[in-house]
Amino acid sequence: MTPAVLHPMGKLQRQVQSLVNSQKLKPTDSLWKVGLLFPDKWSYLKDELIDFEFSMQDPIASFLEVETWEDE
Repeated sequence: MTPAVLHPMGKLQRQVQSLVNSQKLKPTDSLWKVGLLFPDKWSYLKDELIDFEFSMQDPIASFLEVETWEDE
């Protein structure tokens, strides 16, 4: 049995959750702060977040609440 491939947003979600757990980010911080921590990938990640109808002012907590990531 092969493991399921993790969606890029799922991978980012795990990384952001880890940063929240370590108190480097707060759940109330805006999503744009993620870009400060991932500057080399931010252009792609921002486009993906916008595709999933997030704004950069949304709180990180709303991003962490997503249970499944599926492209349409």
